Amino acid sequence: MKWYKVSVETTTESIEAVAEILSSVGANGVEIEDAADFKGVTMDQIGPFGEVADLHTLPHLDSGAKVTAYFPETSNLPEIVSQIKNHLALLPTYGLPLGSGAVNVADLDDQDWANAWKKYYHPTRVTRFLTVVPQWLDYQPQAAEEVIVRLDPGMSFGTGTHPTTVLALTALEKVIRGGETVFDVGTGSGILSIVASKLGAKTIEACDLDQVAVDAAKANVALNEDMANIHVFPSNLLKQVTGKADLILANILAEIIELLIPDLQTHLKPHGKVILSGIIDNKLDSVCQTLQAHHFEVVTQFQEKEWIALVVQQEVEA
Repeated sequence: MKWYKVSVETTTESIEAVAEILSSVGANGVEIEDAADFKGVTMDQIGPFGEVADLHTLPHLDSGAKVTAYFPETSNLPEIVSQIKNHLALLPTYGLPLGSGAVNVADLDDQDWANAWKKYYHPTRVTRFLTVVPQWLDYQPQAAEEVIVRLDPGMSFGTGTHPTTVLALTALEKVIRGGETVFDVGTGSGILSIVASKLGAKTIEACDLDQVAVDAAKANVALNEDMANIHVFPSNLLKQVTGKADLILANILAEIIELLIPDLQTHLKPHGKVILSGIIDNKLDSVCQTLQAHHFEVVTQFQEKEWIALVVQQEVEA
């Protein structure tokens, strides 16, 4: 069986949005190449965790970013490409730079599709304590405090290397104490839930509107040991979630975060905290205004380039 390889040339800032567009038209996961991952890297910066590879041997972009998805030959490709282009044209209206926006299509046979993307993935140290490892690689911890998360990037909606995910994971490391009930909204690959479990959370309810993401998260959870405390299920934000959590996680676009905020108070225990990531800097004021309108205050702010993550809690009465 043949497959179509559909690639979109874009910018670092728009990677998450383009990946979401490809998923919305039926892609079963995406492959991301980002020149920013190699910015300022020199040969003497190769570390012990595989986070930087020899740039002479590792294929990489010199500028911009590329998001690639695969579709079976049974797909209505002209219609899919038309939908992709229509969605891409809207990104600048949300303040996201599209770049060239070129959409390229190529044929790929089944065997090539199954293995071509693997060369881009290596064990990656994404925070002080956390290393993400592709599931097919044999990797042993390099330090006693190192936390290993195994993922299948071929099915994932985020593998831990994008700034929004790194910020969410950094915030999670600082906030979690152990024993918490956690809600992971828009779980994608399931990485935040898996890390929460490894850092001591008692129970995790992980949900996503996209059934493909739900299936991917379940598969990634299964790749890691002792994850019976994670329950993955479909939900439109918190609509199908019951009960209250000590900690709510959401690594999603700012526009979706604003839709989530009105439901936070109903699902958050007193003194609970919320980690919100996926906020581009020009959307921060709008998100903060929505938080204030629903009686939430920002406790901590993390930023990497133009991306921002917030730790928030309910306002404390004077």
